[in-house]
Amino acid sequence: MIKRFFILSSLCMVLGVSAQKSHTVVKGDTPYNIAKKYGLSVDELLKLNPSVKDGKLAIGDVLTVKNDKAASSSKANVATKPAGNAQLGKIVLQPKQTIYGITKQYRISETDLRKLNPELDSHMKIGDEVTLPLESIKKYGESQPAVAPTVKPVEKVVESLAETVTEGEYIIQQKDNYYRISKQFNISKEELFALNPGLEEKGLKPGEKISVKKLNAGNDSGAAVFEETPNSKTKVDSGNERSSANTTSSVADDYVTYTVQQGDTVFSIVNKFGISIDELIALNPELSRGLKAGMVLKIKKMDPAYVKKNGDALSVVMMLPFGYSTGETQYRTMALDFLTGAKLAIERNARNGQKLDVKIVDSGNEASFRNSLTQINPDNTDLIIGPFFKSNVVDVLDFTKNQKIPIVAPFANSPELYNYSNLIIVETNDQTYADKIVEEVKAAYSDQKIYIVADAKKENANYIKAGLEKTLKNPNVTIVNSAADVQLDQNMMTGQSAPVIAILASDNDAIGEAFANRIIALAKEVQGVKAFSMHYVPAFEKKVDDLVLANLVYLMDRTINTEGSFEKEILAAYKSKYCKTPPRYAIIGFDVVNDMLTRENKKGEIFKQMNKVQTQLATKFEFVKSKANGAYVNTGYRVIRLVP
Repeated sequence: MIKRFFILSSLCMVLGVSAQKSHTVVKGDTPYNIAKKYGLSVDELLKLNPSVKDGKLAIGDVLTVKNDKAASSSKANVATKPAGNAQLGKIVLQPKQTIYGITKQYRISETDLRKLNPELDSHMKIGDEVTLPLESIKKYGESQPAVAPTVKPVEKVVESLAETVTEGEYIIQQKDNYYRISKQFNISKEELFALNPGLEEKGLKPGEKISVKKLNAGNDSGAAVFEETPNSKTKVDSGNERSSANTTSSVADDYVTYTVQQGDTVFSIVNKFGISIDELIALNPELSRGLKAGMVLKIKKMDPAYVKKNGDALSVVMMLPFGYSTGETQYRTMALDFLTGAKLAIERNARNGQKLDVKIVDSGNEASFRNSLTQINPDNTDLIIGPFFKSNVVDVLDFTKNQKIPIVAPFANSPELYNYSNLIIVETNDQTYADKIVEEVKAAYSDQKIYIVADAKKENANYIKAGLEKTLKNPNVTIVNSAADVQLDQNMMTGQSAPVIAILASDNDAIGEAFANRIIALAKEVQGVKAFSMHYVPAFEKKVDDLVLANLVYLMDRTINTEGSFEKEILAAYKSKYCKTPPRYAIIGFDVVNDMLTRENKKGEIFKQMNKVQTQLATKFEFVKSKANGAYVNTGYRVIRLVP
């Protein structure tokens, strides 16, 4: 009687869900969880609910989760839940199998799969058993064996059994699986089955005693080794299934990858790269467990990589605007300074064993630039650093388009350049800095009035204001032309002065000094004033003790940390060689050339090293793809926080 009631209840619950056409958002809901609950993909859910923008849900929103068209379509492609009396079987999870892959192979919806396996997410490990309709296993399982399901699992292992366990034996626990036991006793899954005939067919039963001693302790030739990486578990053995760390790396290298940053969301990533959520999840099944900073995601298949042509030596061309051929001197000092820093980097890498063949080309001015291209042999060049100006960069990209030579733009950064997959853009744009300031203000915000001190153009100030108004709830943001216009707020209840948030959206040193003086005065008058700056200005270093009162946070790039050992070494080497401290463009020349050369290898595979984050003398290099097959753009900067 009880059994019948349970089946009836289950049936009613299933019918209730299938008939439901809407879902009311409650606390904790996400698009992924809702889609999973109703057997939809996230993209399908968003198509059914076009009013949901960027995946943002509000408690109480009513979402459409099913329509007649979608229901009939899904019936054609996905097997429905087996009837209550349908026979079930199990498969043993193999390396590289994912929830997405199982649903595709066995023609079962993710909703039905999770109903059969409620703890699937927490047990996605090699050797785990996954329950499926037996008919699907026989029909679609190919060579994968079906395993009879475990009947009436023991809920609690009797502790007294442990007393009878002898050496080489083990009592199976409730959450054990083949992988966990194999790893715990340093044996392969095959050895475990050999020690326990019939175990593979009947499965693991909590409370049962099994043998775990190796067949031959002195012979490890057939043993499997399991190696854990942050995002995956890769099986390594001497047989056909061998998948070493190098192989995993080379597979990843065939894809555009992206390292998840703090504050990223699935929606910001798919928008950044112009792909669908389902495409992203298909390539990265671990996303079903959530997005975490530091994860390396596959985005899309890469364009064919550049292949080095010049033997052992790396053939490098540097294009600098000396202007000797045209008699112009406008950019000559900049180019000469850049070259002194570049030479220091070249000599440093040559001493470390790198074979280099470097050619310097006078790129002239924009009008005469095309003549300088005749000095480059695109069939025998591995890396081009320069030119400086955007229009010239486009000319070089067109000139070398058949060879896909890596080209480094030290200063040009424009959305028009983002479509070139072989371009490396060094200059971090202002939008990247502004986005970070919005993020920092959001973390510190608690209904204070916000002032943004702008320069004459106001572009950065307007961008930050728009970002704050989109991110914060009912913010009061004012753009001012002078730091003197930043005023303390007044508490309407008490009449007392209240702290404010002040943001500097200019890299002008004079405006920066006025800003520093103003926030110091305000911070001395009332506690809780908070200050932020998109850029470093010298006044911040001079007045650091006073600026601590305002908890100043600023972003810094192209500024040397003179206390670092690496920095001290490079500064001493430059001074020894040129009898002076390096000027600005010498620092940039060293940083750009040293960073690019240290990413290169003997095969010229610089693009395979672009995921590395490196800080040189004064510049942080953290490259991301502008789009799936677009340019690499530097998004690096250092965050400086002044705290008491």
